[in-house]
Amino acid sequence: MVTTEELIISDLDSLLSALPERIQNAIRSNEQQNELLEIVMDLGRVPEARFVSGDVILDDTVIEKDDLKDLINNIGNFGKDNRAGIERTLHRISAIRNRKGEIVGITCRVGRAVHGTIKIIEDLAFSGKNILLVGKPGVGKTTMLRETARVLADEAKKRVIIVDTSNEIAGDGDIPHPAIGHSRRMQVATPANQHDVMIEAVENHMPEVIIIDEMGTEREAIAARTIAERGVQLVATAHGNTLDNLILNPTLSDLIGGVQTVTLSDQEAKFRGTQKTVLERKAPPTFDVVVEIQGWQQVAVHDDVADTIDQALRGYQIIPEIRRLDEQGNVERTQEAPRQSEGTPGAWSPAMTSGKKIESQTSPARERISDIRQDRYLDEKIFMFGISRDKLEAAQTETGITIETSNELKRATLVLTTKTHYRRGAQLVRVAETSGTPVYVLRKNTMPQIIDFLHTLAKNKGIEVRVDERSTNPDSPSSKITIEQAIQEAESAAQKVLEGEFSVLLSPQRPYVRRLQHMLADKFSLASTSKGKEPERGVLIYKP
Repeated sequence: MVTTEELIISDLDSLLSALPERIQNAIRSNEQQNELLEIVMDLGRVPEARFVSGDVILDDTVIEKDDLKDLINNIGNFGKDNRAGIERTLHRISAIRNRKGEIVGITCRVGRAVHGTIKIIEDLAFSGKNILLVGKPGVGKTTMLRETARVLADEAKKRVIIVDTSNEIAGDGDIPHPAIGHSRRMQVATPANQHDVMIEAVENHMPEVIIIDEMGTEREAIAARTIAERGVQLVATAHGNTLDNLILNPTLSDLIGGVQTVTLSDQEAKFRGTQKTVLERKAPPTFDVVVEIQGWQQVAVHDDVADTIDQALRGYQIIPEIRRLDEQGNVERTQEAPRQSEGTPGAWSPAMTSGKKIESQTSPARERISDIRQDRYLDEKIFMFGISRDKLEAAQTETGITIETSNELKRATLVLTTKTHYRRGAQLVRVAETSGTPVYVLRKNTMPQIIDFLHTLAKNKGIEVRVDERSTNPDSPSSKITIEQAIQEAESAAQKVLEGEFSVLLSPQRPYVRRLQHMLADKFSLASTSKGKEPERGVLIYKP
């Protein structure tokens, strides 16, 4: 079995030979040289080496100007980003200058190509999805990016272009490092113009995949969206440790769809259980997957960014998939403990009361049901995923069966979702099944399906269930039309009123269907009222 260490290509000797001899000897004599991350040389201070396990002082003699000059003479020229390299190696040398422009400090970052690091996300890379890698400095973002470029070019046989900002991915010099395989590399003369090179790569070289390191500006975010819209796969890294950092970053939030403030109507805010002003996703995300690199052999994967952002902004907990590489090189998959997103100020939660008395968040309709029909109360807390809260409340009104809802999966005793959401393998559903919480799956998010669910649950609890005569009597007017048709009729009527008609009377419906039609009229900014007597009572939609 080939270990990860045996697959590391670092060209460490090329870097050490450029350093002062006393520093070379100190590093070569250190048993941890294979775990060396950086060498720091600051004028007037002792040299230090940074290893995975911690920092080590290399020599008691302070760094002089001559030490810095010798190192500068042994490496390439520094660019406008104060970075240089050693030709055909992956090492990065960064300079610190004083106010006169003179170099007074140097950081030598050891560059390594580690074959096999992509295995942990190999399925995502081969799927053609746009992948964004985030993580703290030194955790291996660029290393994984480099290996992704090689595997997609050599094994997947795709046309891969690397936009190499500081020659860190493919190394310094005009000939790229072998670690990128058959990928092609485009160098960036000025980091501020990286977005132009990104667009040039698409327009001039017909790539199937574009690899980008260190996206950090709004122009680069816009260029990335343009590339994704042209059908080119993107694999990139960005500044930030977690998905939350991207949500809260106004410059880079566009990479995950952007965030905008939306003001809801009073009724919509009431149904959602939120404040009137909430945050919502602005557009489809540029990247389909966000991978948080937590360590050399562990990542957290958000496989459906659009769904994750929507859930986070609504106040639900984020539950990423954790992937680890074991000693045999196999990928282990688990679920991370639910984490509350920092970018969710719009969602209601008990913590928002700041110590004040917490009032019941139950809707007036449910309160009336609870007061009248205590014998039909189900001692359950339901977490809804893909199910409309207003339809559940209307179903409770129709059946007389009441059940509590929960905004947190960990507090729920059962989960209710639809077949579509379940088939997507949503993380919330998987977590529920893993924790033993029952999951009920409906064919569609419709009133009849929810009513059947309540009836079934009530029967299992030993509660007598009555069936509404109007739902079973074929002569009843309300049984002659489905809910979907009733909604379509209301939409058509609203459109007619908007086009000039003063009012339109809809077909007679049951109370809960009329309620949905009233809500639809409100969304069109139209007025509505109920006319007639049961069972011939219908909704009249008119201009306010």
